[in-house]
Amino acid sequence: MSIDDSPVVLAYSGGLDTSFCIPWLKQQLKREVITVTVDTGGIDKKHADILQDRAFKLGAMQHHIIDAKKEFFHKVIKYLIAGNIRKGHLYPLCVGAERGLQAEKLAVFAKNNDLNTVAHGCTAAGNDQVRFDIALRTLNPKLTILAPIRDNNWARKEQLRFLKKNNLPISKNNSSYSVNRGLWGVTIGGKETLTSIDSIPEDAWPLSANAFNRNLPETNHVIGFEQGVPTSLNNEKCNPVLLIEKLEELCRSYAIGRGIHLGDTILGTKGRVAFEAPAAVTLIKTHRELEKLVLTALQIKTKELLAPMYGDFVHEGKQLDLASRDIEAFFESSQRRVTGEVKFSLKPGNLFITGVTSPYSLMQASSGLYGEKVGEWTATDASGFSKILSLSGSLQSIVTRKLEKEL
Repeated sequence: MSIDDSPVVLAYSGGLDTSFCIPWLKQQLKREVITVTVDTGGIDKKHADILQDRAFKLGAMQHHIIDAKKEFFHKVIKYLIAGNIRKGHLYPLCVGAERGLQAEKLAVFAKNNDLNTVAHGCTAAGNDQVRFDIALRTLNPKLTILAPIRDNNWARKEQLRFLKKNNLPISKNNSSYSVNRGLWGVTIGGKETLTSIDSIPEDAWPLSANAFNRNLPETNHVIGFEQGVPTSLNNEKCNPVLLIEKLEELCRSYAIGRGIHLGDTILGTKGRVAFEAPAAVTLIKTHRELEKLVLTALQIKTKELLAPMYGDFVHEGKQLDLASRDIEAFFESSQRRVTGEVKFSLKPGNLFITGVTSPYSLMQASSGLYGEKVGEWTATDASGFSKILSLSGSLQSIVTRKLEKEL
């Protein structure tokens, strides 16, 4: 039986877990390691250079960074906006939504380079291990998947001891909080999120610490959408990725999009995570308001049935299931008239929708005015409509009274 000595492809974030994996895999498997960082947001040129330098110092044979921000928007974020998806009516799936695409890029990289082993640094206690494994196995069932931290139950102290013993670089980030940043927002984990009792402290919010102490004045803004896709901010046209980055910079100052989500993990336990998603929350709120103006009542009800299911697929790493394509097809169809502008104001901790316009407004299409005057119907029509609508209740009352007499 031949021994596999081909390099291992490692999903590399630069954190402790994936940093530990480089030298450990080399020592244990006697194989080279190629690190791959899939950029789905939150990595600037300085950060990218630091990642590459650290990877090489830890012993990586090669380091690659793949820019997937544009693809992340068109394959994932676009549908999260279309579905107005916030898990638990709160959390906009900030970082977990990236994992499916990141796994896809890793699988494609391995295939294009004739490599058959992919590793990640996930633990046994979180959701990401499941997301990576499901996506990788769906994309290439023949891939060998390694998860050194999970499979060997390595503790952080043991990883640090290993790196120090081998005189290898350790991240200078000594924060007590684990921060994951992407295009769609930031997640924060710390001692407070291990229980349901307290919030993280004010200085632990990476985007908006002390925002409520700045006494910022109220400001007014407008977002433009074309077929459900955000295309302009304050009348300036820009691509969706740039718009999201600009919107985050604008809204973070007002502490928009802060939250702590408590919900069900893929493993079946309860979990809690703090997050900041100023752009995501703003886009979902404004998009939903535009939909109220242009979609029919049945379109909205149908979307509200499908959206939580789609959010679960993304959360659980099932984005590659064909059912996801079916729901996306419905979302695409529903967005054909979601074009217009939404005005909103910002104050610290508050986003207020002030107005919405669209060439496809169903409100403007009627000659009637709600609460003021009839339009395409008469007062007699309204009376008859109310009578017919109450018929089911009237018949129930007749039967109920009959049963009461029999008793």
